[in-house]
Amino acid sequence: MTGRPITEDDLHAYVDGRLDDTRSSEVSSYLEEHPEVANRFASYSSQRATLRSALDPVAEEPIPSRLNLNHMIATRRQNRVSAWRLASAAAALLFAGGFGGWYTHDIMSPANEGVVALAREASDSFATYAPDRVRPVELRADNMAELVDWATERMGRKPVLPDLSKSGYRLMGGRVVSTPHGAGLMLMYDNDQGTRLVMLTRPMAVEQTRAMTPHSEGKVGGWSWASNGMGYSLVGSLPSDVLHPVADEIRRQVLDRA
Repeated sequence: MTGRPITEDDLHAYVDGRLDDTRSSEVSSYLEEHPEVANRFASYSSQRATLRSALDPVAEEPIPSRLNLNHMIATRRQNRVSAWRLASAAAALLFAGGFGGWYTHDIMSPANEGVVALAREASDSFATYAPDRVRPVELRADNMAELVDWATERMGRKPVLPDLSKSGYRLMGGRVVSTPHGAGLMLMYDNDQGTRLVMLTRPMAVEQTRAMTPHSEGKVGGWSWASNGMGYSLVGSLPSDVLHPVADEIRRQVLDRA
């Protein structure tokens, strides 16, 4: 026997037939002297033969076309062309946006800007205060002078308090609310059936003037617009088409007092 020890790597290589004649003879002699190791590696050899028998037919099968080197290269080139086409389309859209940005502004305004943000803020105020049966407003309708002064001081603009009695709604009162875009005035109205509406108004950093647009979220519908730097959003648990004439009345009164 050689003085070089027999390792596990030698034993596995012996089973796989990867040793040269000299080393193979040394391992064979080692196994004869260590029958317990010989028995263990005999089972490995048997497993190897079983796997080879099972997998040889698969190994003889032709390579699938999708794994063919030429096919893979062609597919990669095609994907590269598709990527270039996508990039070209994106560039074309940006180019078109340079000319038609304001044309698409109404349908692509970020959700955190303009009347889109105002509509969400109004819906949030409605969800927070309309269900409150104890104190939905900070100051009630008999104290509107104080509310106007309070809102004017916080917003820097004097708000209009629309009269919606002809639309069937009376003013309950309001409160000054905080929004991500500064202070706003929330007014709440109700009718004889207990239906409540909320109007939120605040100065606009962008979209100083914006046409009236509908919006809805779940069961809450509404209309929002901007006029002369002030934004207005009317919301309630009613379809947008039902709220439309009420919103029109608010807009008319705002324009009359401008």
